[in-house]
Amino acid sequence: MLGNGPRLVLLHGFTQNRGCWGPLPELLASDHEVVLVDGPGHGTSGHDDADLVESGRLVGQVGGRAIYVGYSMGGRMALHLALAQPDLVEQLILVGATAGIDDAVERTQRRNADEALAARLLDIGLPAFLDEWLASPLFATLPEAAACRQARLSNRPEGLAASLRSVGTGTQQPLWDRIGSLTMPVWVVAGVDDTKFTAQAHRLASAIGANAEVRIEPGGHALHLEHPAAFAALVREVTTSGRPGGS
Repeated sequence: MLGNGPRLVLLHGFTQNRGCWGPLPELLASDHEVVLVDGPGHGTSGHDDADLVESGRLVGQVGGRAIYVGYSMGGRMALHLALAQPDLVEQLILVGATAGIDDAVERTQRRNADEALAARLLDIGLPAFLDEWLASPLFATLPEAAACRQARLSNRPEGLAASLRSVGTGTQQPLWDRIGSLTMPVWVVAGVDDTKFTAQAHRLASAIGANAEVRIEPGGHALHLEHPAAFAALVREVTTSGRPGGS
């Protein structure tokens, strides 16, 4: 834990861990208590086979009542926590996240792709896998210096492969018909260069309703790593505004 003030729990994305936030924790710790959590299968967490429901429960157990900031995979875990234990989630900030794949055929295709990705990771090893992962178009705007490669290399290949199989988007049951029940303030953030997730952001906010707001910011899928000072300012702004619209 870092800092003092309202508690912020940061939930990372796939292949990352609690050490993959760059300077963001220190920037936020000036006026927040910042809690960094290793997601299941990542870092030192264990719980390799935890599904998204269990992952949400586990991160809530560690984080307690707080504002939750979830990036990509971490955003999906935070959504599950908010639905299962809304009393723990004061506010929710989702970055590059989705509520799942609607179409059953597309979901199966994605699950098969995640399984193939897990097999490739175990076949070629983590360093080569990270080369391929970070070279994907999703991270085209992420500078190498901000990619947290050394921290990612501290993960276990077996844990990451298990994570793909247990919490990959292909295994996620769609939440679109449930997220309208969320009553806490929800801020849905995406990078302007990340067109797939800007569309997801607008859909998420629409499905959640009046207590959600979209924020499209400079950068790509990992905009918080590309522009940490700007992202810290955004977090500070929205968490002090109370609710979308400042009400």
